[in-house]
Amino acid sequence: MEHKTKDAFLKDRLARYDTWYREGKIPFSSRVIPVRESIEAKQWVVPTEQALELLRNARSFAVTHCVCRSHYGRCDNPTEVCFLINDAADAEVARGKARYLSLEEAEELLRIADERGMVHLTVYNASQYAYAICSCCSCCCHDLQFLQKHGRVDLVVRSEYVADTDSLACIHCGDCIKRCVFGARVWDDVEMHYDAGACYGCGLCVTICPAQATVMKRRNV
Repeated sequence: MEHKTKDAFLKDRLARYDTWYREGKIPFSSRVIPVRESIEAKQWVVPTEQALELLRNARSFAVTHCVCRSHYGRCDNPTEVCFLINDAADAEVARGKARYLSLEEAEELLRIADERGMVHLTVYNASQYAYAICSCCSCCCHDLQFLQKHGRVDLVVRSEYVADTDSLACIHCGDCIKRCVFGARVWDDVEMHYDAGACYGCGLCVTICPAQATVMKRRNV
């Protein structure tokens, strides 16, 4: 699939993923993970959907600075929010580019990312396994830019959850609109409108809703 961009950084990333995608080396480049607080404990049945579960099940994990946010610098969100797993973690720690941390510290960093409205993504490589978990902003993240600027819905995969909003309980405060980077929530000068078909299941709308009108439910596949 052809792509045109004057952004050399993004062009290089997109060309790399396009090549892997055409060669069948990856099914997609990233997958959305719901924020922990948006999912009830009884729903934590798929470890790959939960960032903390991925880290807990890893042989080793470390945190490093986000390459995209460090490159673009378009926002004031924290940069030390990218978690590397197993071999990727060990390699970057050995190079002095990452540091090991406790699960408790990782949980705190994920909490801060949620407060800042960042989307959690698992990132995949040519070997088809998740080697990183990144907390991403739409202004800097290469994967979210693939989706928003180039319409590459084939590269970013939805989580197995979808937001469900009770229209009667919703107070139409608009807080969730600001948090939704996927455009699933819009304002028409009177009230909030939600398009479940555009939801990627990040859960950021749940953790901001003052009326508790939105919950996450398993997506019907």
